[in-house]
Amino acid sequence: MTVHRPAARGAAVGDTHQSLRERVYVELRERIIEAEYPAGMRLVEREIADELRVSRVPVREAMQRLESEGFLSVQPRRGSVVADFGPEDAEYLFDVRENLEGLAARLAARYASPARLRELERLLARARRAAESGRLREAVSLNADFHRQIVELSGNPLLVDLMAPLDSRLRRLFRLTSAQSDGEPMCGAHERLYEAVRDGDEEGAEALARAHVADTRASAARLLAADPADPEEAAHPAP
Repeated sequence: MTVHRPAARGAAVGDTHQSLRERVYVELRERIIEAEYPAGMRLVEREIADELRVSRVPVREAMQRLESEGFLSVQPRRGSVVADFGPEDAEYLFDVRENLEGLAARLAARYASPARLRELERLLARARRAAESGRLREAVSLNADFHRQIVELSGNPLLVDLMAPLDSRLRRLFRLTSAQSDGEPMCGAHERLYEAVRDGDEEGAEALARAHVADTRASAARLLAADPADPEEAAHPAP
């Protein structure tokens, strides 16, 4: 399948402080997360390199990295294909999230500074406004940012490193299920978790984080398995 670029975004990889290799990797990863490259789509190294106006070397390295992270798979006679993200993949993600995010919330309640808590509160307010205004994709993106900031507030660099690869998968999951979500369940759960972190309630914060992950597990699996044409399935909220 030939790679086509959406008109809303430029083709070339822009100049940033990141290395060319990193910029290409981030660009391809974001296209997969945003479903610009949907599951099952074949990615051709030469075509992507021409489109991004780079050599094939950084594209090859980016695709190898995305394969190791589960975003791409290599299939016989097809080459690199965007990997599916189904109910089983969500289960694996939730198994790990429940434990690591519970720990992150506990540590955030212990170590979060007033300045960082104010940042988290502003983020929640933006997510709430987006959800109430029907800007679902924005609300989903902000709620994903909330999860990432809780991990950063833990003050544990090893935990941050362990969660970084999961963050992209979490964003992809939220993106895949955002069309069926009103954003309200996520906002409410995150606001309660914020209050526990703000109050220094370590046990409460961990329990709320674990409960939030557990609550969203079943709905995410159901939405990923649902028939988009079935209005009964589409009516349930996403994680």
